[in-house]
Amino acid sequence: MAAELKLMGEAGMNDAGRGASVTLADLEKRYDRVNAVDGVSLDILSGEFLTLLGPSGSGKTSTLMMIAGFETPTAGDIAIDGTSVVAMPPYRRNIGMVFQNYALFPHLTVDENIGFPLKQRGVPKAERAKLVAEALELVHLPGYGERYPRQLSGGQQQRVAVARAVVFKPRLLLMDEPLGALDKQLRENLQLEMRRLHSDLGITFIYVTHDQEEALTMSDRIAVMNDGKVAQVGSPEDLYDRPSDRFVAGFIGESNFLPAIVRGMEDDVVIAECDGALIRAMCPGRPASGDKVTLTTRPERLRFADSAWNATTPQNRLSVTVTEAVFAGERCRYMLQAGDGTSMVLKEPSSAAIRRRAIGERAEISWSVADTILV
Repeated sequence: MAAELKLMGEAGMNDAGRGASVTLADLEKRYDRVNAVDGVSLDILSGEFLTLLGPSGSGKTSTLMMIAGFETPTAGDIAIDGTSVVAMPPYRRNIGMVFQNYALFPHLTVDENIGFPLKQRGVPKAERAKLVAEALELVHLPGYGERYPRQLSGGQQQRVAVARAVVFKPRLLLMDEPLGALDKQLRENLQLEMRRLHSDLGITFIYVTHDQEEALTMSDRIAVMNDGKVAQVGSPEDLYDRPSDRFVAGFIGESNFLPAIVRGMEDDVVIAECDGALIRAMCPGRPASGDKVTLTTRPERLRFADSAWNATTPQNRLSVTVTEAVFAGERCRYMLQAGDGTSMVLKEPSSAAIRRRAIGERAEISWSVADTILV
C-alpha cells in the first residue's frame, strides 16, 4: 500500500478547479476465465460526481483500479482528457485516491500523512506546510496536524485520507467505498460533506459503493453495474423513477414486481392484465399482445384507494389482502397479496389522520400509471 501511495504522490501538480474527463471504451478485465469487467463503455464528464454502484463482484472496484492504473485492462481503452492512459504508470495520471481502509501511515502525524505526496515530489517544506494547512481547513480538521491516526475517530481518519488525496490538486479523485467502515449516522453526515467537498474543489469524482442510498444522495450520475457490465447510467432520479430492467429496479431502492400479460397498447402506454385487472404502464418499446411481462412500481407510490388522497392523474387499481402491518416510525409498511398470490409492499406516512389497516383486511390499492414501468 505504501508503494501505491508513493506512486500517487509523485504526480505533477496541476491547478485545481477544473475536473478531468474520463472515457472508458469497451473496457475488459479477465482473471483466468472470469470476466470481472466485461465491455464497459462510459463517458464521465469534467467536474462530474459519478458513482459506480453494484453488488459485490459486479466489477466496480476492478474498473476503478484500472482507471487508477493499479490494474491493467485485458482489452479496451481508458482516456483522461482525451489521452489514452492504459500504458501510463499511475504516478503520471495525476489522480487522487482514497482507499477503503484509508491507508494512513500509523507512525506519521496527520500533517506528515497529508504532506506525504508533496514530500515525494520535492515540494519545499514551507510550501508543503501551507498546502497541508489548506487541506486540513478544507476537510474541517484545523488544529489536528500533530495527532496520530490512532488518536482519531473513523470519520476523522477518513477526512485525513481525503485531504491527502487532494493536497496535490489532482483533477480527478477516485474513492473506493471510503465510508463503508463507519456507523450509519456518521456515514450520512459525511455523505453531505462529500457533496460539499466536490462543490468546493470543482474536480471530477468517481466513487465506488454498494450502498444505494449513498449513491442516490451524493451523485450527479450513477452507473449501475452487474456481472461486469453497466446495466444503466443516469441521474439518481432517472434510475429510481425509470429503471431499465428488473435488476436496476430491484437494486435501486425497493420495488414491487407484478407478472402480467400484454393486452394492447395506447401510444407509449402498454395495457396488461394482472390478476384480472387491466394495468397500464409506461413502455418505450412495443411488446406484442399476449407477451408475458413484468411491471414494477415503488412501495411509496401505492395508496389505499379509500384513503383521503385525491389523484389528479390516471390511476391503476388492484384488489389485495393485507398480510402484514408494521409501524416503522414515520411510515407504516404493509405486506399485501393479490388474488394470484403476488406479494406487494405499500408504504404510507404514519399519521393519526390515516386509518391503520388490519391483517386479513381486504382493500383496493391505486397508483399512478406514470409510476408503473415495464421492465
